[in-house]
Amino acid sequence: MGKRSGLVYSTEHGKLCSSCGQPETRCQCGSATPPEGDGWVRIMRSNKGRGGKTVSVVSGLGLVGAELKTVAKQLKQHCGVGGAIKDFDIEIQGDQREKIKTYLESKGYKVKLAGG
Repeated sequence: MGKRSGLVYSTEHGKLCSSCGQPETRCQCGSATPPEGDGWVRIMRSNKGRGGKTVSVVSGLGLVGAELKTVAKQLKQHCGVGGAIKDFDIEIQGDQREKIKTYLESKGYKVKLAGG
């Protein structure tokens, strides 16, 4: 029987980094890689699985760890609401798509509004 490498997935935090063991969104070593994108940041509105509450989901930023946390914090402050990081996506409370779009465009991102 081979040597076990430890925990790979946690229902509390999702996928874990293979190097540092932290959740991929909080990876300190920088080895966690976001999914490949096409260069566009997509902002969609969603309320599935949230008890009817609406959130704006920002995906495709291509950031991990501290960089993703920094952008999430800036977006929450800009919109004046709360939010969270799930996997490599940022969830901002409420339908804030237009505010998020103008903010990210001012930072040099190519942004599309996606979904309903």
